[in-house]
Amino acid sequence: MGKRGGFPGGMGGFGGMNINSLMKEAKKMQADMQKSQEELAIKEFEGTSGGGAVNVKVSGEKLVKEIKIKKEVVDPDDVEMLEDLILTAVNEALKKVDAEQAKELGKFNIPGLGM
Repeated sequence: MGKRGGFPGGMGGFGGMNINSLMKEAKKMQADMQKSQEELAIKEFEGTSGGGAVNVKVSGEKLVKEIKIKKEVVDPDDVEMLEDLILTAVNEALKKVDAEQAKELGKFNIPGLGM
């Protein structure tokens, strides 16, 4: 009668890789991921709308750093349009952060990370 329980494939079921080697790889991946996150945090991303009438800069940490508005789009009788332009520019910049984050952190291929 065969032995029941245990891990298939011997060596803990890691295909011959010992646990120390696995831990070393995990620590290296964690350090690389941290470095990628730090590099992403210092980058700036721009979003524009209205043909450049509104320009927004955000950090990789999704903090708005700067908003530039051309004088010709400031119309006291149409504040709603200006609000829409700002909203569009901010959302465009944030989408760029998300895309870069997915590109940078996606290379680590960690299930459940949600990037």
